[in-house]
Parts: sequence; C-alpha cells; structure tokens
Amino acid sequence: MPLKKTLRGLLLLPALALLAGCNAVLLHPEGDVALQQRDLIIVSLGLMLLIVIPVIALTLFFAWRYRARNTQASYDPEWHHSTMLELMIWAAPLLIIIALGALTWVSTHKLDPYRPLDQLSKGRPVAAGTRPLVVEVVALDWKWLFFYPEQGIATVNELAAPVDRPIEFRITATNVMNSFFIPSLAGQIYAMPGMETKLNAVINKAGEYEGFSANFSGDGFSGMRFKFHGMSDQDFDAWVQQARKSSETLSVDTYQHLEQPSEREPIHFYASVAPGLYDAILNNCVAAAQKCADSMMGFASDARTKAPDMHAMMRSGDAAHADAAVAHDAMSMSMPMPAASESKSAPAAAPSGHTP
Repeated sequence: MPLKKTLRGLLLLPALALLAGCNAVLLHPEGDVALQQRDLIIVSLGLMLLIVIPVIALTLFFAWRYRARNTQASYDPEWHHSTMLELMIWAAPLLIIIALGALTWVSTHKLDPYRPLDQLSKGRPVAAGTRPLVVEVVALDWKWLFFYPEQGIATVNELAAPVDRPIEFRITATNVMNSFFIPSLAGQIYAMPGMETKLNAVINKAGEYEGFSANFSGDGFSGMRFKFHGMSDQDFDAWVQQARKSSETLSVDTYQHLEQPSEREPIHFYASVAPGLYDAILNNCVAAAQKCADSMMGFASDARTKAPDMHAMMRSGDAAHADAAVAHDAMSMSMPMPAASESKSAPAAAPSGHTP
C-alpha cells in the first residue's frame, strides 16, 4: 500500500509541471478595467467561500462524528430546535448576500463599458481634457476589421493602442452576433448587426496580447483571432505611418470583397478609408440600392409624432378624417421618393386646357 501511494504521487508530478506553464491571463491582466474585474471575481469568490468551506467542513465532520461505529457520540432523538443554530444558519448567508449585492451594485455602475474612464490605474486619474483613442470595430465572417477615424486608416486582424491612453471602442457586426474579447484589456462585449455597442478601456503595459471572438459564429469561428499591441506613443505613431504607407485603400468595392466569408484572413493595412463607410456598415446600407436603417427610423419617428392627432380624431368620432390620414401616410411611406435633381428641375404639370 505505501508503495502504491508513492507511485500515485509520482504520477501527479508531470501534471503539476504542465499546470505550472499555464498563463491565467484573467488573473494577471495588464489593463485597469480587466484588473478591477479580476478583483471583483476574487472578492466575490472569497465571500461565497465563507459559506461553502464551513458547510463542506461541517458535512465531513458530522459524517465522521456520528458514524455508526462511534458509540461515544451522544444521540438525542427528541432534539428539534436551537435558537443559536437558527441564527447562524440564516444570519451568515443573509449578511453575505447583502455584501454581494452592494458590491455588485457599485461595480455594475463603476465598470459600465459605456462609461468613460475616470482613472488610468489605481491612484492615477485621467487628466482633464484627455481625448480617448476611438476605434471602430466590425465583426465580419470570420475576421475583425478595425477603423481608426482619427488616423484615417483601417486594419484587418491587428489592433494597436498607446499605453496609458483611454480607448473608446465602437463595436458592430455585419452578419451574425459575435463577441469582442481581449482578456488582458477588459471584459467581452457583444457585436451585433445593425447595433453599436461600446467599450471604454486602457492598456497599462506595452506588449502583445491575444484577442478573439468569444461567441460561436460558424465554420471559421476558431480562427477569428487577432493581435492587440500595447505601444509607447512613439511606437504607435510609427505603426500608424506603416499603415499609411500601404498600397491598399478600403473603398466600398474593396470592403464588399472583404465582407465575403473567409477563414484565417491574413493581416491587412489600408492607407485610407472611404468616407462614411463605418456608418454605412452600421446602418446596413453599403450597397447603393440599400436604404440606411437610420433614415427608415426617421420615417417611423414622423409616423409616431402624427399618431396622437389620429387618435384624437378617433376619440372625437371623426373616423372619416382619421381613415383618410392613415391612408395618406401609408401611401407616402410606400411610394418612392423623387430624386433631389428631379424635384428641383422637373416643371409642374400645367392645368388641363392651358398651355405653359
């Protein structure tokens, strides 16, 4: 028996050696937001273990103390109540739930991804007037497209940002839902077609970090990865200049070709970007024949503003006028709008029986 136990212990040593090589990036992040999220996980786990550990320990203790062979254990079949035990059973979990609730409430607001950063790291507030680096993110099948509107460039499957500068990500998708995730920077944020989500974060240490989609999105999902580079200001400027020297430009035609599904797409740099391309992607109107979603929402808003007047007509009994108003709006929504050049240049029709 001792020999078997020794052999089992020796067999575990290689497994421990393999575990020693693991890089638990969630527990060792390099961005302040991810660091705060890490601390939240640890504190929440610690509070829950205050109940879990004693319960497991007492379960094992009672199983051993009151085993059948232990004739020394006292047995009281008439026992039915203990005020002290009841207080312990209910008070301890209640206090932990209150603590977890307060922690969750504060953290939910403080770590809101839409909320601009108020600190670069602990004890280092963001200086007044600091402008974040804006990066527009588009999840394609199966690759990532990054726009830098301030720098006028775009990249595929490579992302960079200066160290200690706030970053504002604006995130959307073209087809199915994805999840934008750089574990060392901040938590994951979903990318959805026709919608824009946001993430405010900062990287505090120069280095190369892994980014990927954390939501299954089809055949090429496993290869939907990119590199995120935290750089000094000088290195970031050099990286931007490298992109501007690219021979490729991201025109509408180039984007429509890039939008087609592809797996393990290599890194691309685009020296310039077609004006308004990100907004067109967001509103699903890159193709010339498509109507932008924001313009259709404008029509819907006009209809909502007229709705109270129609309801007033109906309440007053003027059903004929209400029906006419509804029919007029339906016709105006369904009829194609004339082009601007036609509306300005086409002459009005002359009345019957008259010559112009």
